[in-house]
Amino acid sequence: MNYVEEIADRIRRNLAPEIVPENSYPLLLIYAVLARAKAADTTLEDIHDAWTAWMSMQGKRHESSVPFAELPDAVKCEDEPFLRAILAAL
Repeated sequence: MNYVEEIADRIRRNLAPEIVPENSYPLLLIYAVLARAKAADTTLEDIHDAWTAWMSMQGKRHESSVPFAELPDAVKCEDEPFLRAILAAL
């Protein structure tokens, strides 16, 4: 396991299993890169951008695949556990 995979694994361990999407390993790797690049400066917007990129890699379209600022507050909050998991993995 390389260092990015180790961070991805720590992020996964800091998430409740029921919120981890199927086939999420590539997403967790993106989150690991965010953790290395931005560390404690990672934002909810970063989390959302990573998720949107991951959805695109899967060829999926979703109504929430819009800029973070355009999301309803209730949807923005859905990214908080992932941000907390990244910060905990640091």
